[in-house]
Amino acid sequence: MRRRRTRLLAALLALAAAAGCAAGPSVRPALVENDGKTTGSTPTRTPGVPLPPLTEPQSPSLKWADCDDDTRQRIGTPGVPDGLHFTCARVTAPLDAPGEPRRSVVRLLALKAGAGPVPLVVVNDVDGEPGSVYAARLAATLPPAFLEKFSLIGLDRRGTGLSGAAQCVPADIRHDLVDADPADGGLGDVLDAARKAGQQCAIELDDSQTALDSWRGAGDLDELRKQLGAERLDALGHGDGSKVLAEYAVRFPGQVGRMVLDGVPDPGADTAAVLDAVAAGAQSTLDAFAADCATRHCALGDPKAALAALTDQLRRTPPLTGEGVAFGPGVAMFAVYSGLSQRSRWPELADAITAARSGDVGALSAFAAPVLQDTRAQPSRIDATIATRCNDSQTRLSADQLDQVVAGMRGKYPQFGAVVAQQLAWCGPWPVRTEPLPAPGVPGVPPILIAATATDPVTPQVGSTRAADQMPSAVTITWQGAGHGAIGVSPCVTDAARAFLIDGKIPADGTLCPA
Repeated sequence: MRRRRTRLLAALLALAAAAGCAAGPSVRPALVENDGKTTGSTPTRTPGVPLPPLTEPQSPSLKWADCDDDTRQRIGTPGVPDGLHFTCARVTAPLDAPGEPRRSVVRLLALKAGAGPVPLVVVNDVDGEPGSVYAARLAATLPPAFLEKFSLIGLDRRGTGLSGAAQCVPADIRHDLVDADPADGGLGDVLDAARKAGQQCAIELDDSQTALDSWRGAGDLDELRKQLGAERLDALGHGDGSKVLAEYAVRFPGQVGRMVLDGVPDPGADTAAVLDAVAAGAQSTLDAFAADCATRHCALGDPKAALAALTDQLRRTPPLTGEGVAFGPGVAMFAVYSGLSQRSRWPELADAITAARSGDVGALSAFAAPVLQDTRAQPSRIDATIATRCNDSQTRLSADQLDQVVAGMRGKYPQFGAVVAQQLAWCGPWPVRTEPLPAPGVPGVPPILIAATATDPVTPQVGSTRAADQMPSAVTITWQGAGHGAIGVSPCVTDAARAFLIDGKIPADGTLCPA
């Protein structure tokens, strides 16, 4: 019977690929707990809550000002069309630090792209481009219908971009946080770097250290909604920006409008188990990258062999980057991991690895630059990443436990086990969250569209489907492609998101889109 079900599923997948974006069966597995056991059941969906209508804002209070030149400078290359124009505003929200009676405030940067009458809030990964920059890029890739109906509102999440960037990790420590050797050794050096980072962040951030989390990020979105004059929040989340929207739905269910979550993270409380799946997704993405490289006949050849040779080479004689930082095998694999998440940059990544094999690491180091470099206009992304993800998690492992985890993940995922596992060390010295973790879903919320990508190195499909299984109103659509996120990359998923957001058309749960 199991073989018959497998053959049937394979046949249906093939039909979906042949037919384009087609409704297929729900391919969600039985709920998997983090101890590896399965419950064998899926939560019952809650029908009957209609998708809210789109409404135009009433009495907005935000004061928008032209920020075209500044935004284009922040975007850099590749740029966006001259026809796109940007305005910016400041959103004030309470800091709400845990246990802090004073109501300090944070001032967040919001950017508006397009002139559509309905605001569509865009929230990005905390370790990705700031929401304002991501929204500006997204506006350049979405079909014209989006900007005819919506104005995209990109928000720099608290602690990121121009929203009071954390900028608390010492400059010489950032390198050590991402330099776990992919081949051998424990995470002692990374843990030492995390201790130094944590000590400095406690001093620099003060009250805000434990106030940078997704739950409070959801509160920021509701302040933005009010100041936009919107009755409900219509929004699009990318990566762990989707986590903020998922928590918004728990915290403010009555204000949920039309929401699309593109690559929502696994809500499991066991961060080590969640990251194990992320490492597996990274390895699968490397395979997809290799297939893409072979199709294009790129000069790199076999990426796995090239990366093994490159890391050996860098281990013997690590060169210095233009900033005078040693470019060792750990940083190199972190750069490759970052590049794999950006599907449009795969040809650039292949060329960068090839150049690094010849001794020129400049292009490859550019993929790690957003973490290693820190300026006022473009803050390092790792500071807010550590703060937010550690505040979101209660998982803390001892040095011995970390070494056991990294050894196991190296064995299963030779290229990216250490790259992903080192994230566990970042939280070791960070204050443990004392507030309860929010529930992953509540009943009575309108349908929420969750887009998953079959081969995603950051938010793997298995995690997105687990998240969907715990959200009673979730409707899933899966792109059978590779990379981080599908909106703006897969025409099929992008069109389904357009139909959902603009026309109110809800796709069949389990819809499949071909690669």
